[in-house]
Amino acid sequence: MKLTTRVKKILANYSGENPGVQAKLAQMLMHGRLGGTGKMIILPVDQGIEHGPARSFAINPDGYDPLYHHQLAIDAGLNAYAAPLGSLEVSSPHFPAQVPTILKINHANSLSRLKEDADQAMFGSVEDALRLGCTAIGFTIYPGSDQAFEQMEEIAELIREAKAVGLPTVLWSYPRGGDVTKDGETAMDVVAYGAHLACQLGAHVIKVKLPTDVLEQKEAKKEFTDQKIAIGTQAERVAEVVRSCMNGRRIVVFSGGAAKGTDAVLNDARAIRDGNGNGSIIGRNCFRRPRAEAMELLDTLVRIFQGKE
Repeated sequence: MKLTTRVKKILANYSGENPGVQAKLAQMLMHGRLGGTGKMIILPVDQGIEHGPARSFAINPDGYDPLYHHQLAIDAGLNAYAAPLGSLEVSSPHFPAQVPTILKINHANSLSRLKEDADQAMFGSVEDALRLGCTAIGFTIYPGSDQAFEQMEEIAELIREAKAVGLPTVLWSYPRGGDVTKDGETAMDVVAYGAHLACQLGAHVIKVKLPTDVLEQKEAKKEFTDQKIAIGTQAERVAEVVRSCMNGRRIVVFSGGAAKGTDAVLNDARAIRDGNGNGSIIGRNCFRRPRAEAMELLDTLVRIFQGKE
C-alpha cells in the first residue's frame, strides 16, 4: 500500500505512536473511494442497542440483519464500518478484510433511567477486537456526566491496552448529564471542550456532534466574544472544533445526527469539508433509507469530500 502525500502528512502527527497503530490508521485512511484523500466516511450501526430494534430498523427491515450493514459499507466504498460485538461476530466471518472494522466496546440504552449520571456498559474488549480482525476500537464518553471521571479512567486504560497491541482508538465524545443542558450538549464551547478532552485521553480519531452557535459556559462565552472567535457558520464551528483538537493534529469526524432530509445531510458534509474536518461518521441517515437511496446518498457524500460536489 503506497501512501499518498496527504496521508503521510496526517500520520506525521502520530509519529509518537508504534508502527502497529500507524499502520491501522493508514489502513482506514487509504481504504475505499476516499482512500488517500485524508477524508473519511465511517458507517456506525449501534442504534439497535441505543434505541431498540424497531425504532432503528423497522423503517428499512433489511437493517435487522448485521450482514446488510457490513455489505453496505463495502459496496459504498467507505473507509470503515463500526458495530457492536454481537453484530461483528455475525458479519465479520462473511466479509474478512473487505472493509476496516471498528469494534464499539461500550453502549448505553434507552431503557436506562440514568440522566445526570449518564453512563455506558462494557460489551466487548480489546481481545475481542483482535479476535475479530478489527482495525480499531471505539468507545463513548459523556463529559459533564457525574460518571465522566470514571469513564475517562476506563478509556485511558483501554487506549493503553489497545496501543500495546497496535490498535488505534476512535472516541465518541458526547457531553451530557450533570449540569449540561439539552442545548448545551451541542453548544460550540461544550463540543470543542469534549473534543479536546478526547485528544488528551490519547484517542486517535475523535467523533463529536456538529456544534450549534450556542455558548453554554459563561466563562467560555466571554473568551469567544473577547477573542472574536468566528462561529457564525457551520463551517466556522467545524474549524473551531478542529483547532481544539491539537490545532488539527488529530483526525476529527462528525456525527450524522438525528434522521434528517437529504439536503440537510449534504449541507452538513459541505460544512465539514469547508471547515477542514476529516469527514463523517453517519449511521441512521443511511441505514434508515432503502438501500438504493442510501447508496445514492453515500455516493454524493463521497463526491462532496472529494471536492466534486
